[in-house]
Amino acid sequence: MSVFAQLPLGQPIPASPHAVSCSLPTMRAVRGYEEKDPEIVRHLTNGYPRFVVHPFARRLVEHYTASDPALTSRTLWLTSSAAMARALVAYLGSDRDARSWSQDGLHGVSHPAAADTGALAKTYLQNIGGFLSSREAEDHLVALQLLPAPHPEEIFAGDANAEIRRHLRSALPGTADADLLLANCGMSAVHAAFRAVSAVQAPRGRTVWLQLGWLYLDTIAILKKFTASPADYVYVRDVADLDALARIFAAHGARIAGVVAEVPTNPLLQTPDLPAIATLCRQHGARLIVDPSMSSVFCLSVLPHADLVVSSLTKYTASEGDLTAGVVAVNPAGPDAAALRTGVAAAVEPLYARDAARLASQIGQTPAVLARIHASTPQVVAFLEKHPAVKDVFWALQPGSRANYLKLARSPEATGGMITFTLRQPGALEKFYDRLRLPKGPSFGMKATLICPFMYLAHYDLVTTPAGLAELAASKLDPDLLRLCIGTEPVDDIIATLAEALA
Repeated sequence: MSVFAQLPLGQPIPASPHAVSCSLPTMRAVRGYEEKDPEIVRHLTNGYPRFVVHPFARRLVEHYTASDPALTSRTLWLTSSAAMARALVAYLGSDRDARSWSQDGLHGVSHPAAADTGALAKTYLQNIGGFLSSREAEDHLVALQLLPAPHPEEIFAGDANAEIRRHLRSALPGTADADLLLANCGMSAVHAAFRAVSAVQAPRGRTVWLQLGWLYLDTIAILKKFTASPADYVYVRDVADLDALARIFAAHGARIAGVVAEVPTNPLLQTPDLPAIATLCRQHGARLIVDPSMSSVFCLSVLPHADLVVSSLTKYTASEGDLTAGVVAVNPAGPDAAALRTGVAAAVEPLYARDAARLASQIGQTPAVLARIHASTPQVVAFLEKHPAVKDVFWALQPGSRANYLKLARSPEATGGMITFTLRQPGALEKFYDRLRLPKGPSFGMKATLICPFMYLAHYDLVTTPAGLAELAASKLDPDLLRLCIGTEPVDDIIATLAEALA
């Protein structure tokens, strides 16, 4: 029997008001969360911060809406900065009567309470990481005497940004502090990198962007929404097909602004031949953005091959699972390094001071946390690969791209904790998932092991429509794929818990 206890619906993971995950213990809960079923949603006090407006932010909105007649019958979104508020107003357009708002050092956007405008605003802020930080919201509630005090937690007492960069320089050798631009989340880092490269390349007549393999949903959204035209977004399905990539460069190299690659990809954990791709980019004047979040910058040496490295520091570095953060690392040897530093700095959303202090208190643990995760991950992989109920298993050292991964790994053991897998029997997902006692919810890279039915949480529109299922099939993605990230619990307990649910 498992030593893990089934967490109730909606319980924060971890038990903190700033938790980045929450328990979705059954497939009914997952579907209800995606479909906004009131019976499910009423149990959810928090969720992944880019997808769920935090209760502290909602409470601030209620406060200001009640006290400001100008906000009557209008929806208010609190944003991470004044710049983000201006960007959202511009995105929504004047015909939707979107207005910038500011009070007490807070910034936001209000618009008439129309469902379609609200959905558009929320998705924009989700895609690029524009919501107000939960800690900043909490601090304002305390200042307004709506909360007695901030949640007690360990924070770093000195210069938090300097401490974070000190550890990042060890993971990204050759960088100086000026090359390491901190962000309020990983997607802000991705968006800032995309904008910086676009600003440099567009005057050169370069507007085409290549997406290498299936990437995280909001990275895909940025490439689809913010390229100059639909024709400027190109999806290269097979990360291993260098010949196809070479043909694209041969035909259109002078128009290609950049390539975005995850190393390894999310969720199939495929690692492309990054040195070869870097060579193609440099030969043709394209810029390469590399995201190693699935394994972390502490596991992979990718900066020598990239112009920009973007990474979510929510994963592995913030291993308690109670904040979001990101980084853009500029390759100082890159041809546009100075311009890219300037462009990223102008576009990135800054990390709130108390989030930085919390991250600085955790980031020093990263090597030790990863060492424990790396000791367990191959053992769980071996168990899953041998289990008769499991069909396919994907991880950093899977046979198809093992050699490419090891070219970049700081050591053969530096795999990260991510494993994705499918079940052999069609329709087995619900029974397995509902029985499983592991923590179940979004995010990864915590001390806590975490599993989710990834395609349902990330691409519910695709798993529930015939056209969507066809799109997934074309990219060799099983809609019932499970994404498991190993934590620091005893590996025997993790394996026993999986065995219990697979029986």
